[in-house]
Amino acid sequence: MTPGTLAPEISRPGTRRIWVLTAMFCVAVAVLAVDAISKAQVLGKLPGHPPVRLLDGLITLDLTFNAGAAFGVGTSYTAVIALVVCGVIVYIVRTARRLRSRAWTIALGLLLGGAMGNLGDRLFRAPGLFRGRVVDWINLPHFPWTFNLADASITCAAVIIAILALRGIRIDGTTPAHAAPLNPESTPHLTDQDKLPS
Repeated sequence: MTPGTLAPEISRPGTRRIWVLTAMFCVAVAVLAVDAISKAQVLGKLPGHPPVRLLDGLITLDLTFNAGAAFGVGTSYTAVIALVVCGVIVYIVRTARRLRSRAWTIALGLLLGGAMGNLGDRLFRAPGLFRGRVVDWINLPHFPWTFNLADASITCAAVIIAILALRGIRIDGTTPAHAAPLNPESTPHLTDQDKLPS
């Protein structure tokens, strides 16, 4: 193998890693942007108005402010939840260096974007830093909680991650069967009769 053919082989994994990380951050930024725009629209039009029913009541737009985690859980621990979310974001960014799977890329992008969307509310909305209330505005029939697009993104990420875990697909795109070393006992041994004459 000549040096000219060796260089592309070395640079290919690094190039693929860059593209995977770029894709993950693009998904995250898209989720963050859509979530921020939707919250701005809701805050500009829904205050002081009754809930708006759409699609014959399939979706109801109802503005609420949530001090807890997703779907209103843990309303007494706003600051703790904000710190946990910061830790989750750092963990996702550090873990992303091992990304080799498209499905995991999408899942982590959705999770990162949703986490950043709600963290932005906790940092910059009243009543103060790490105590801000998250803007929720989507309500579904027979569903007890009001949520937002960041919550929906986090939920989709959780579903994808659960499916990947059940299928045994790791973050680097491998499965236990492919990652396991070859068992010497399972490989056939050539006898003297099987060997080709030299």
